This record gives sequence, structure tokens and C-alpha cells, in this order.
Amino acid sequence: MTAAEREDRVLERIDKFRQRRPRLLDDVVTLAHGAGGKSSAALVDAVFLEAFRNDELEQLGDAAGLRTPSGERLAFSTDSFVVSPRRFPGGSIGHVAVHGTINDLAVSGARPQWLSAAFVIEEGFPIDELREIVADMSEAAAKAGVQIVTGDTKVVGKGAADGVYISTAGVGVVPEGRQLSAELVRPGDKVVVSGSIGEHGMAVMLARGDLAIDADIASDTAPVHELVELLLEAAPSTRWMRDATRGGVGTVCNELVKDRPFALVLDERSLPVQPQVLGACDMLGIDPLYVPNEGKFVAVVAPEEADAAVGALRTHPLGARATVVGDIIPEPNGIVALRTSFGGSRIVDMLVGDPLPRIC
Repeated sequence: MTAAEREDRVLERIDKFRQRRPRLLDDVVTLAHGAGGKSSAALVDAVFLEAFRNDELEQLGDAAGLRTPSGERLAFSTDSFVVSPRRFPGGSIGHVAVHGTINDLAVSGARPQWLSAAFVIEEGFPIDELREIVADMSEAAAKAGVQIVTGDTKVVGKGAADGVYISTAGVGVVPEGRQLSAELVRPGDKVVVSGSIGEHGMAVMLARGDLAIDADIASDTAPVHELVELLLEAAPSTRWMRDATRGGVGTVCNELVKDRPFALVLDERSLPVQPQVLGACDMLGIDPLYVPNEGKFVAVVAPEEADAAVGALRTHPLGARATVVGDIIPEPNGIVALRTSFGGSRIVDMLVGDPLPRIC
């Protein structure tokens, strides 16, 4: 058997293994189920999809695409936020709660319009801190041009929650004719990242104070809807987008290729990672590809529009480091690979376990 035949056989076995439906083997919920990787996928598939299955939910996107009786297209998204610590360099749980839902709508092709906000507050939580969090949310919503139009508040006993949990839901309007879907992705397309990766996860991790690491890293939490509009104007054939939050760029790319007739190859030398973030990741043994972001997205664009897409993103302060980081190739199906800076390659699998603290 030649080396090429052996490699083909190994890739075939990997492909068969990866195509298996995720199985929930745990008897209790663990922190890994909230990390955005394989355990999260198994929990969602075996519990929530099993109970709520319908055509919209099956899409498993960042937002559900809906139509009103009059034919207007809407996007609807919801998220919960349990950041620890609640305030960190560059933002707070309040900023992330607003930006996170706005970004889910934006990468679904919608223009965000309205948000709801619900709070679960632990008895004994300081009113002054609550005011600060709410003020951050108000500021973030106003800057993004969206309104918080409804909400709810619940108080639980001391010890029943970790301070405060926030849930936000959002509704946006999808312009007629705009369509984004993994079904549109094809070999030859280019993979674009809207900016440098890993700042949010590292900023939150270092802010906990558990590590003797001093680095000037601030969260990238920000609304990306203006960036998305710039991209879609410059590259109207954009195929697909997703904001790289839990599980980072690596997990988002794996979600794209799952059950698809193509592969995705990332170029390590093209990945925009700030030196201080890369240094902190190296010290902690964490791959930047799996570190969450709160103000960056991954997009797949037509090859002939890639330069225009990057150029448009770089005209905005949030997209100054936008770049093409990879390609869609015909095979091996369902695989994400990384071309390393040493000239080799390795598979980038779904995130396993929970390497970071609660970050969104």
C-alpha cells in the first residue's frame, strides 16, 4: 500500500467517524455542555432538537428566518449571558448581552431593530452594580441604533445564581433578496475573518485574576451589523456568515463543513492574532482558533469578490485587520484543516471540553 493510499484510508475513517450523529452519554449537565463544542452539539441534538424539532429550528443558525403574513422577512434570535467576571477590560456582561444578540441577527443577514432583556438576579446583588450593567446595555443599544422594548426581572434566593444572568432576544428585518446559507457554499470560495481573533476570551480569562499573567488585552465586544452591511454591499454574492463566539473560529468552521460535500482549509500564517493574545495562549496551552470572540465574524465569499470584501471591511475601524484566512476545497468532505506556518497541515476538530471560563 502506497503512502497516498494509507492517507486516503485514514481520511476515510476520520470522515465516517465525524459523520456520526453526536450522542449524549452524560447523566448530568457539565460545564463542557456550555463550551460550544462537541458536548454542546450532543446536548442540543439529543434534548432540545428532539423535543422542539421543526423546519426553522433544524437550520441551527444564529437566528430563525421568519415571514409575516404580509410576506416581510424577519430574523429572530435569543441568547443568555453568564460572564464571569461581569466586568473586564473592554466591556461588561451588559455590553456582551446587547452585542451578542445584535451580532446573531446581523450574520443572519438581518438589520437589527428591537431587543428584549430578561434578568435573573440573586438576592443580595448590589443595586449600584445592577445600575451600571443596565447603563452599559442602554449605551450599547443606543450606539448600535436598536431599541430595548420589553423585558422581565426575576429574583432568586442567595446562592441560587452567580450574581446576575441576562437573556436577550432580538428581531431584525431581512432585506428582500438577501440570502445566506451553508447550502450556497461551494469549492473555490474564500474564507474571510473580519478582524483579529481571541481578544474576548483572553481578556475575560486574565480578568479573573487566577493567573499570574499581565497582558494588555481588551475584549473585542462590539456590534458587527455595520461591518456586515459593508461586506454585503461590496460582495453581494456572499454565501454564509457566523459570529465566532463560543468555541471560536475553529468550531464555527466545523459547524459550516458538517455534513457538507466540501472541506475548509485555513492558513495559519494568515490568521490575524495580536501578539499579546498569541503569547497568552502559548503560555496557557490554548489554541487561539478555539478562543471566543464577541465582535468578529467568519464569512465565506465568492472568489472573485474576496478582495472587494476585505477592502470594504478594512474601511471600518472594527474591520481594520480583516483578511482572507482560507479556502473551500472539494475534499475530504466535512474536514477543517490548517496549513501550518512550518509547511505541514493538521486537522482542526470541534472543540472538546471546556478550556476557558464562562465568557458569554
